[in-house]
Amino acid sequence: MAIEVRDLAGLGEWSAASALYRAVFGYTEPEFGISPRLLAALHENSGSVIGAFDGEAMVGFCYGFTAVDGGEIYHYSQAAVVARRAQGLGIGRRLKFAQAQAARATGARTMRWTFDPYALRNAHFNLAVLGATAIRFLPDYYDDGSSDRLLVSWDLHTPAERRSPADEDSPTATADQHHAAPTPAERARLRDALTARFEAGAVLVDVERRAGQAVYVFARPAK
Repeated sequence: MAIEVRDLAGLGEWSAASALYRAVFGYTEPEFGISPRLLAALHENSGSVIGAFDGEAMVGFCYGFTAVDGGEIYHYSQAAVVARRAQGLGIGRRLKFAQAQAARATGARTMRWTFDPYALRNAHFNLAVLGATAIRFLPDYYDDGSSDRLLVSWDLHTPAERRSPADEDSPTATADQHHAAPTPAERARLRDALTARFEAGAVLVDVERRAGQAVYVFARPAK
């Protein structure tokens, strides 16, 4: 594939992005869709609305917006999706780097987003490949009973430096190739362990698979 990554413009492309988002996640409920008018507003007001194209076909899409936390301006990446036929080709990485470029243009020094802490492929991509750091654990983020999330921060100007491991033992859980903590009891135990590590001031820098286990590697934040 010769993939082109660029800003989206016009109702046709915003609508196609909305349709791709619903298709990748399998959403049928109307409340889970993305309004093309929202994408138009983000496009005009320091947001990011970016697509990846294989010829005329859109095969990837991401969007985000400028946000502030404690006086820090950052870009929040709400979602990034890649069509199933195009997954594994590095398109997700290209979308993230294009979004980072858009974020820098607003004056942001970091970008944030959330992901499922039990999804090991996402954890590897976000923490090991991109070098982002998980700074907060958000239990049931969407208030639907099944949406625990990790909030990551990605430095857009300085490459991530490996931090000294924390003194505490790393939380672990059984894992298959794709997910950690498959049973409700194990997920509850891991949720408690992750909560305790973040409350103690540590940050999560990697999730490793070791002999059927997922190991959550924490470190102390840089001074």
